[in-house]
Amino acid sequence: MTKEKEEILRKSREYWNPSKVEDWHGKGIDLVMGKREGYRFWDMDGAEFMDIHLNGGTYNLGHRNPEVLETMIHATEEFDVGNHHFPSIARAELAEQLAGLCPGDLNYSVFSTCGGEAVDVAIKSARYATGRKKVVSIKGCYHGHTGLAVSAGDDKFKVPFHCEGEPGMFVQVPLNDIDAMEAELKKEDTACVLVETILATYGFPLPAPGYLKAVKHLCEKYGAFYVADEVQTGLMRTGKLWGFEHEDLQPDMIVTAKGFGGGVYPISATVMNRNAGKWLFEIGRLHGSTCGGSEIGCRVASKVLEITTRQSTVENVHRNKQQLRKNVEELMARYPGFLKSYSQRGVIMGLNFDCEDASVSVVKPLYDNGVWAHNARLHPNTLQLKLGLLCDQAYLDELFEKIDAGLKAACRNRKRK
Repeated sequence: MTKEKEEILRKSREYWNPSKVEDWHGKGIDLVMGKREGYRFWDMDGAEFMDIHLNGGTYNLGHRNPEVLETMIHATEEFDVGNHHFPSIARAELAEQLAGLCPGDLNYSVFSTCGGEAVDVAIKSARYATGRKKVVSIKGCYHGHTGLAVSAGDDKFKVPFHCEGEPGMFVQVPLNDIDAMEAELKKEDTACVLVETILATYGFPLPAPGYLKAVKHLCEKYGAFYVADEVQTGLMRTGKLWGFEHEDLQPDMIVTAKGFGGGVYPISATVMNRNAGKWLFEIGRLHGSTCGGSEIGCRVASKVLEITTRQSTVENVHRNKQQLRKNVEELMARYPGFLKSYSQRGVIMGLNFDCEDASVSVVKPLYDNGVWAHNARLHPNTLQLKLGLLCDQAYLDELFEKIDAGLKAACRNRKRK
């Protein structure tokens, strides 16, 4: 390790986040990102990694995508953050673009800086429109770390910070249990049901066919809003622009973030219909976000949407979806009993291993072989495989050679124990 890297790690322990640095150090991973390009990045010391975590989808179009960077640089010639009090050229044009890419009457966009803030907006909107306070979500969910969003998520993230909320105000039910969902909604005190289209932090278990549509029907029946959290499943990652489009349903609100900013500018959006956005017509000045909808960020997001919806991008995602399935099934045959099963939708996969904690058993051997992946925090034996939209066949070939080498090392480590 170079002295320069040692110094950054020292400063990180001393001034940033000591326990996070130590946690990774305990797993044998002292990573400090240096150069990054496409779907690769390099450690400060020069070690190269293929990125299949993508920071939850932030680098959907790759690190430092040239088109996105050019758009951001060009935007700085005219724009800055802007002023959230007034109409804006960039915000108006991005909002119109989003309305054209969302189904039905999802015509109104509120811009924020991150997914958690955008979820907060959705909950506030639902509470204003319904006069109710309760939020129902799915067990094992993750919706961000901000105030309302963290309260709607799993206990792991909210209990340490005493963010449980008022008793009975944030309720969770099991995935695919429509009876449990109806038992909550029939009380007619729910403002919204907040649904990750696929539970990313719980290892990507897939909703049963028809489940999401049934939840939307119950929302309509009992007067609650359906909020589709598409932060990790939107923007073509499932093979459709929005993950819920795999079922015949139309949410009342959509939340998008992470990859929406192209990995170069923080921006998110809550897109809603007029009923859910009632406050926009009555008390519009009572919610604001100083940097939410930054005009530079809006230009970046507009370019992200344009690249994401290109026919060539869509075709590449569908081609890679098939190749991923083939490659993973070959790995399952090669490592029977260790790689047990997988879930997949588009280029999102959850690989389920026979281990307690894949961040130790699998992530480190992959890291040693030049692959950066991450396990699911709430389902730790599941490795997240999140392929970027623009990866080509040569990248896939190299990736699975390295994954194979990593799994071979992981199996050797198991036999030694």
